[in-house]
Amino acid sequence: MTTRELKEKYFEFFKQNGHKAIPSASLIPENDPGALFTSAGMHPLVPYLLGEKHPAGDRLVNVQKCIRTGDIDEVGDDVHLTFFEMLGNWGLGGYWKKEAIEMSWEFLTDKKWLGLNKKKISVSVFVGDSEIPKDEESAEIWESVGVPKDKIKFLGREDNFWGQVAGGPCGPCSEMFYEGIEIWNDVFMEFNKTVDGKYEPLKQKNVDTGMGVERTVAVLSGKKNVFDIEPLKSIVRKVQELAKTKDTKAERIIADHLRAATFIMGDEKGIAPSNVEQGYVLRRLIRRAIRYGKKLGIEKSFTHEIGKLVIDLMGDEYPELQKNKDFVIEQFIQEEEKFGKTLEKGLKEFEKLVLRREPDKRGTIGVAWDQRILYGKDAFYLYQTFGLPKEIMQDLCRENNVEFNEKEFDEEFKKHQELSRTATAGKFKSGLADNSEQVTKLHTATHLLLAALRKVLGDHVYQKGSNITAERLRLDFSHSEKMTAEQIKKVEDAVNEVIKKNLPVNCNEVSLEKAKEIGAMGVFESKYGDKVKVYSVGAPDCPYSCEICAGPHITHTGQLGYFKILKEEASSAGVRRIKAVVGQN
Repeated sequence: MTTRELKEKYFEFFKQNGHKAIPSASLIPENDPGALFTSAGMHPLVPYLLGEKHPAGDRLVNVQKCIRTGDIDEVGDDVHLTFFEMLGNWGLGGYWKKEAIEMSWEFLTDKKWLGLNKKKISVSVFVGDSEIPKDEESAEIWESVGVPKDKIKFLGREDNFWGQVAGGPCGPCSEMFYEGIEIWNDVFMEFNKTVDGKYEPLKQKNVDTGMGVERTVAVLSGKKNVFDIEPLKSIVRKVQELAKTKDTKAERIIADHLRAATFIMGDEKGIAPSNVEQGYVLRRLIRRAIRYGKKLGIEKSFTHEIGKLVIDLMGDEYPELQKNKDFVIEQFIQEEEKFGKTLEKGLKEFEKLVLRREPDKRGTIGVAWDQRILYGKDAFYLYQTFGLPKEIMQDLCRENNVEFNEKEFDEEFKKHQELSRTATAGKFKSGLADNSEQVTKLHTATHLLLAALRKVLGDHVYQKGSNITAERLRLDFSHSEKMTAEQIKKVEDAVNEVIKKNLPVNCNEVSLEKAKEIGAMGVFESKYGDKVKVYSVGAPDCPYSCEICAGPHITHTGQLGYFKILKEEASSAGVRRIKAVVGQN
């Protein structure tokens, strides 16, 4: 069975059982600010698990693209992947344990569907603890469908309780194994974990299931290795064609990391490699793949070739890959050119640092120690000067039997972060660094800038993110082309005209529905409560700008003095970035 066939069967089965198909959400989560990537099917559906009504109903089915980097050191073995697809069926108060388990059993064992040997299936359920009771109900249902008692195991939280560390919807789960390999997980979400760690009953009981596409297809095909199934098999083959030497682990890491990177850059919220947040993870993946490419003897630029193949193989199922193809290829080429220049020097410097001769225990100069060490300060030097990510240094140390002083490196890295804060550090509400007078001014200016961009460029412009410090504002907005000098001047002039008029900045607290009715713009609607603050600039009946916002603002636009755009540049696929300042005339 291929991955495509599994997905088709899954969708057909659950549609027959009253489920509506919904598309995969973005890899960049909107409902979990603590997560960099969508790592499970539940991320995009959190508001509906908490009780909000889904437009498609209370029975849903989907395949969700996911990124997980927690097991990056394990990638290269038979089963671990950074990017993977997760099939899921959802009961948002529509059904509970009995229906979920019966459907799972039918899909797995009925010859019309997967037709697995019933005798080779075993399951696990939650054993319970001081906070959550033992899941006897699920065990009884599994027995009733035909699973023998000796193939039902009661396990603890680590195995059979699912939820996000930070809190939110959660509950006990029941896992299914075929010949000892986990292929499916039914999560029974009936609790909400609060910020103080308490478990409160949800408004509705939800079923949230997850079946890993690649791993399940490998099992169904009699393979122990996910890299022996399509599309990963073709990607590995391409790597082998480019390589001069053979190294199975390196081939797999390159295939996995570059597929993941292609999906991150090709996402509808396409991310570019950078030193912060998702862009930092993306850069690590690409650079680690490049390093393993060197190990395989690949001398030429190759990452864009793998990216193109991934798009060719999976672009029909994920059209956003085709749409953002040029951006993906361009970013691969740029990143490889940038890193390739320093990688070779970095590898040579690594050798110098770990092979340098040191005094032995008796203090004799010039005698090499038996155990070679990469000290934290040296590791940070390699990171800062040559861009070698921590993971690459860990790989190099493992391969060369070198001890890596990771704790010392982390301390150096932390010191560096405190000196030069990333975009995520010290954020105040709405992406503000603090609520000082200058930041407050720049915050209001950001509202005026967005309104001016929409007037000059068109209504397709929406805010995609912002970051404001005392020195400048930064606004990311949806627009696919580089702005012309004329457009930049028009936007600048429009904002300065509003400043010159000294218009009032008004604040009203209204219902979310009322805010929509009056045309207030909002960025992350799912995060709002029943009541929202709407800030408008100018006359209430015809404001220049009108936005839902929680941050501080000035009272009149004249307080800004003047507005100046410093830079306009690309941020990611279909997203531009402006940096600007305000000051006294």
